Amino acid sequence: MTTTPYLSRRHLLLAAAATPLASALPFSARADAPMMGASLAPYRRFKLGAFEVTTLLAGTRTVPDPHKIFGLNASDEEFAAASKANFIPTDAAQFFFTPTLINTGSEVILFDTGLSPAGTIAAIEAAGYTADQIDRVVITHMHGDHIGGIYEGAPTFANASYSTGEVEMDHWDMSGNDGFEAKIRPIQDQFDLMKEGSAVASGITAMEAFGHTPGHLAFHVESEGERLILGADFANHYVYSLAHPDWEVLYDTDKSMAAQTRRNMLDMMATDRVPFIGYHMPFPALGYVAARDGGFDYVPASYQTMIEG
Repeated sequence: MTTTPYLSRRHLLLAAAATPLASALPFSARADAPMMGASLAPYRRFKLGAFEVTTLLAGTRTVPDPHKIFGLNASDEEFAAASKANFIPTDAAQFFFTPTLINTGSEVILFDTGLSPAGTIAAIEAAGYTADQIDRVVITHMHGDHIGGIYEGAPTFANASYSTGEVEMDHWDMSGNDGFEAKIRPIQDQFDLMKEGSAVASGITAMEAFGHTPGHLAFHVESEGERLILGADFANHYVYSLAHPDWEVLYDTDKSMAAQTRRNMLDMMATDRVPFIGYHMPFPALGYVAARDGGFDYVPASYQTMIEG
């Protein structure tokens, strides 16, 4: 418990008497107090049963005119109303890029690799790990902000094996995409390919969450009866994607399938009261889902993961 030091009447009188003297000092005699700018902790760690889960802030970016990304099938009035109701502007949105580390006690698994090696490695090292300690890298899907940190002239995680979805790999293998060619092609033959129910490790299994990309995967994590969903990009905004899961998103390959996947997953998490990590949710990217008015609310995690037992 935090306590406030006792202040006697004499202390208060002395403090009051000193106030005019402080204000009378010439401005030049006062120390400068340079502004430090906004800050974000680069990681957040919590226990999930016997596992240790760490979310990593690999980068953040302000994006203008979010209605050109979210709610393509919503009117300007609907978009403005949803924004106003949640105290966020209509002319800009903040994107977060959040890979996740899971330490199972026997191996360290990294889910997605951020925009570049630099941002992801900085967050990994701030969290107390090194790139060489990563045993496995799992790619949820092949968009550039998820594969950007996996390879740059050489593998970023020299001791790691790799896993991704079979459907996802097949799609991008034939796409001619520059990002895939630069980041995945050099190590493609080292990937294990997964499908629904494939195990990354004991207690961590793949879930088909198709639509955002053709083979997009989420992951169900369970240890000692505690559960978590690694949602990746099934929902990309904590307001627009949850309150309006049927709103179309620019980056979804199959918009109808993505909307159905979003609604199915959100309904499951709300019904089962399972927390999730969303790659683009406000950092530290961990929250819960509550059903409301045909849509859902995002409930950011507070102290739930700090309480054991």
